[in-house]
Amino acid sequence: MPAEHPRPRPGALRDVALEFLRLGLTSFGGPVAHLGYFRQTFVERRKWLDEAEYADLVALCQFLPGPASSQVGIGIGFRQAGYPGALAAWVGFTAPSVVLLLAFAYGIGQFHDLVGSGLLHGLKIAALAVVALAVWNMAKNLAPDRPRRAIAVLAAVAVLLIPNSLAQIAVLGLAGLWGIVRHKDAAPAAPPGEEIRLGNRAVARLLLALFVALLIVLPLLAAATGDPALRVADQFYRAGALVFGGGHLVLPLLQAQLVPDFLSRDTFLAGYGAAQAVPGPLFSFAAFAGAELDRPPNGLPGALLALGAIYLPSFLLVLGALPFWTRLRRNARLRSGLDAANAAVVGLLIAALYDPVFVAAVEKPRDLAVALLALAALALLRLPPWLVVVLSAAAGYGLSLIP
Repeated sequence: MPAEHPRPRPGALRDVALEFLRLGLTSFGGPVAHLGYFRQTFVERRKWLDEAEYADLVALCQFLPGPASSQVGIGIGFRQAGYPGALAAWVGFTAPSVVLLLAFAYGIGQFHDLVGSGLLHGLKIAALAVVALAVWNMAKNLAPDRPRRAIAVLAAVAVLLIPNSLAQIAVLGLAGLWGIVRHKDAAPAAPPGEEIRLGNRAVARLLLALFVALLIVLPLLAAATGDPALRVADQFYRAGALVFGGGHLVLPLLQAQLVPDFLSRDTFLAGYGAAQAVPGPLFSFAAFAGAELDRPPNGLPGALLALGAIYLPSFLLVLGALPFWTRLRRNARLRSGLDAANAAVVGLLIAALYDPVFVAAVEKPRDLAVALLALAALALLRLPPWLVVVLSAAAGYGLSLIP
């Protein structure tokens, strides 16, 4: 059985920081690809974990809301070098994409009139292709049978009829509750395996309590004070705390919270398209959104606030859940509830695929033609997402020159 506390070896923190910085600079392709890179680096090459330990950590992070690949990185960093290692892993993996997206955000401000009618529209078309492919792949994995397909359809209908963030949260909660109540041993408990029990359980309980407390207190404080910084912190914290299914679900949740009160729809979707072209986690989009808010806090302070708020739930959940994971993963009823909530995630993405993505990207038939070509490039030709985004942006600029 693993030790209760990670025992960092000399140089472990430096190794964690350097390995994750390398991955942050080179890991294109989204969360599934990131997990493959992590396995190659930390299981095969560095041998920091064996196959069973890595699979168990991945299972935990898929069980929790939030960005699975970033959470796996946090867990690996914590295992190697304690709490400083968890932070170093996150900084190394996230910083490159944050820097690139901030450069893009400031570029929009400087050159909006030059490229706004073309390149930005091309980025929205790229976002349409990326989200469409994500919906298809997630539907195959998360809604493989008739009951879960029904949940996905009902979830899409609900959020299209009631387009706000509270409806999305309610849909996820109701789907999970339905799965728990309707569980009939259809989802077997995870088989026994090596136990992951890292960290002090008393500290873990405090972290989990803080996660819940912030989820309750932040919206109350924001409403009571009217402080815009607290509103931004609350919106991004809730997005990080309630997103099951990975970074693509950030789109509908943040769109409902930020557009049009804090951010224009066009800018939001342009940033989301640009996020597909950079390495590292899609949640780095929060830095772009925070920088582009139309009122303070914005700029660099807004970017740092949004980025910290959207990732804080991941730190609290991963470091809080690690000591208890073995017990949770064998609870078949909870797993059934998670399966139902994941099916609802597909429905939320279906709704987001229409509004705001399709509505904003397709203004003319030729826009749909470019989107279909981009989708074919991703799904059939297997071109890397960053290249598809660049080509879509160029096509958008070219189309803007045609009357």
